[in-house]
Amino acid sequence: MDASLTLACALAVEERAARAAGACAARVGLGASLPLPDGPLASFGLAGALVPGYSPGALVTATKVVDERGGLLWEGEPLPVPDAAAAVVCAVQRIVDTADERASLAARTGAVAVDMESGPLAASGRLAGVVRAISDTPDEPVGRLGGAATPGGGTAWAVVAAAFLREPRRALRAARNARLGLTALERAAGALVRAGSA
Repeated sequence: MDASLTLACALAVEERAARAAGACAARVGLGASLPLPDGPLASFGLAGALVPGYSPGALVTATKVVDERGGLLWEGEPLPVPDAAAAVVCAVQRIVDTADERASLAARTGAVAVDMESGPLAASGRLAGVVRAISDTPDEPVGRLGGAATPGGGTAWAVVAAAFLREPRRALRAARNARLGLTALERAAGALVRAGSA
């Protein structure tokens, strides 16, 4: 793996997890809407599972990135992360939270996970790989907490408070699952750092 690889993270919490493991990381915002750093990039962060069998905290390293119709956006070698499943990732422009929509995307694209940054990063021509940790699943959707991320990757705390007031069980479960995902991301970032220094 290229030691100059930057882990491109949508959210501040993802960036902190990567940096805690000693990785070079940059926040690129939701949908990679912020200016991108120079050099090769890895799409790195949380993702939603489209199919059963991927629990919160499971890691995925992409062999392909496809759009919502199944069109190929990027293809390459999976990044070297122990225990990560090599799989297809689907790039979307909004949160996909219902079980039916997830199943439809999986059937149409062959993808097992979905995120909002891999597509724009692929379009930059500098995508070197994708590493994602599952934070929500068809059985355990993110719910209202999905709207808590700001475009720049921060947290809208009023949305968090409303989610816990209106759907406390789902919000608590989603927060716990996100924590599992972030712990897995820190582990994955450490593996990438070690691979880069080998």
